[in-house]
Amino acid sequence: MRVLLAGSTGLVGSRVLQRLLADARCTAVVAPVRRPLALRDARLLAPVLDFDRLPEDAPWWRVDAAICALGSTLRQAGSREAFQRIDHGYPLAIARAVRAHGCTVFALNSAMGANPRSWFFYNRVKGGLERDLRALGFPSLALVRPGLIGGERAEPRPGEHAAARVLGALAPVLPKAWRINPAGRIADALVEAALAPQPGVSTIGSAQLA
Repeated sequence: MRVLLAGSTGLVGSRVLQRLLADARCTAVVAPVRRPLALRDARLLAPVLDFDRLPEDAPWWRVDAAICALGSTLRQAGSREAFQRIDHGYPLAIARAVRAHGCTVFALNSAMGANPRSWFFYNRVKGGLERDLRALGFPSLALVRPGLIGGERAEPRPGEHAAARVLGALAPVLPKAWRINPAGRIADALVEAALAPQPGVSTIGSAQLA
């Protein structure tokens, strides 16, 4: 399968990229990026582009499956408007582009608690994206909803680090849904959803990723 991966430089996305390139089921990976990737592989195409101005007619949109691991935080984005653009606008634009070019499989790294009617802005944005992806009519749509993601980030997130220490200490007594979800486990779920797609909409919760 030919797979498009958005967010290939992030904590989860970088692991997805490694797994795709190591999987014989994947014949090619298209990984659009804002800055050139250092990684080189004969099966990897990494076009550098402006996510605010996606080239709608680029031939590399023609893929069998797409994985979206794009994501930010309010602190990193700088404002609610910027967060909405990064975590909703960009993924939806990418999904529309691949769908318009015949893609039938989409896997999203979403979040536990995603709900378009949530009182929490973060969960409301994630839920709104899930709702809008459903409306695109992908024959196979996987919504992966991790809780706190475990792993070393290139850009530190102090709040996540503190929460991870607490949850790590309490792991033996916590329900699975509240335990840390290792980035590698999330990547595995996304890759399997793309390369072995299930019909309809499927949801993979944090308990399955612990």
